[in-house]
Amino acid sequence: MEKRESWGSNLGFILSSIGGALGLGAIWKFPYTVGANGGAAFLIIFLIALFLIATPILILEYAIGRKTKLSYISALKELFPKKSYYMLGYVGLLVITIVLSFYLGVSGWSLAYLYKSLTSSYSNLSPQEITKSFSTFLNSPLELIFWQFIMTFVTCIIVIKGIRNGIEKICTILLPFLFIMIIGLAIKSSLLPGAEKGLEFYLKPDFSLINFNSIINAVGLAFFTLGVGSGNLVVYGSYLNKNKTITHGTIAVVFGDILAAILMGLIIFPSIFAYNIEPTAGPPLVFIALPIIFSKMDYGMIIGSIFYLLLFFACLTSTICILEAIVSYFVDELKWKRKTTVFFCSIVIFIIGVFQMLSFGPLSDFLIFDKTIFEFSDYLVTNILLPGSGLLMVLIFGWKTNTDDMIAEINDGSGIKINNYYKITIKYFSPIFLLLVYLQLLGLF
Repeated sequence: MEKRESWGSNLGFILSSIGGALGLGAIWKFPYTVGANGGAAFLIIFLIALFLIATPILILEYAIGRKTKLSYISALKELFPKKSYYMLGYVGLLVITIVLSFYLGVSGWSLAYLYKSLTSSYSNLSPQEITKSFSTFLNSPLELIFWQFIMTFVTCIIVIKGIRNGIEKICTILLPFLFIMIIGLAIKSSLLPGAEKGLEFYLKPDFSLINFNSIINAVGLAFFTLGVGSGNLVVYGSYLNKNKTITHGTIAVVFGDILAAILMGLIIFPSIFAYNIEPTAGPPLVFIALPIIFSKMDYGMIIGSIFYLLLFFACLTSTICILEAIVSYFVDELKWKRKTTVFFCSIVIFIIGVFQMLSFGPLSDFLIFDKTIFEFSDYLVTNILLPGSGLLMVLIFGWKTNTDDMIAEINDGSGIKINNYYKITIKYFSPIFLLLVYLQLLGLF
């Protein structure tokens, strides 16, 4: 068995973990969900859910990894040798495999639009022409697959280099630049004529816009933002040493994710209100609405290039995190060599992803339960597998284990220590609200 690596520094772990939770979610899902659920009031509820429900699960995933020095499935087998709880790890593995298969393709769009911005291909187009251009792009299979391949190749090369020379190094270099770009774009967006309406919507709470579904959506967004529930972050915990408590690093990760998400809101909302674009535009917001905005701005192609470079970096750090979790299963369980595993997993996931991308165009008529391949995959992961696996995780570790043992692991090292916070949130807050999210997503609540 290959000797397990460790993070070169606590900063490397923090930046890599922040990178793992960023990506398409923070860039478009966070502002879109906030926009659809009442703006500033929803943001406050989201932050409460993040700290009381999602953060304890993030701490738990890191603790499982550090305690066992294994990936999720192997860790469950070691912690529960006479139980079948390890089957939950296979659900998590399925989830992240499906997610990465379409994530690599959609992430490739960021490269495509980076190229379009650098070549000013949409600078003189009308809003209608920009919308049509995106539709044409989705119906160009060779173009879609090309950018998907580039994204897969870059991710593969970084992961194959391992933790210190690959993941940690690239995140340590990219993440500071990522935040610099986000801050710069947030300042630029906030100074646009008419941006004050967007800032008011985003920062001045109106609780009359909040209903019970908004609360449920805030809980779901909190889980999505931190990337918890599938167990993929267990592998990042497995590379941790015991110099610092787990909570010490987790707080830095959570605040980093919050900062990135909030700054993205400061980019999106002032811009879309300044140009009279609906805040509920969803996925097209990045690839239709923002090109319209950039085409109308002074130095718009330069700013657009920076933005899509930012989006590429954010997506890359996420694809690295997910592929690492998949690779670790084969290394830990099947004892495969790392390089062989990375190539094998990348090829298989790329092939699956091709069908995902073609479902936007040539295979759009191939339906599974009246959904395209992409829509079905997204529904299966988001509405069924991810919330279900997250719920089972907190039930197992909240009620089927000695919580004092896990707390001892979490508090081992210097730094912030927790006790009752972990017990109350893992045993009660997280499972109750995650169950509500699961039932609501299934349409049973």
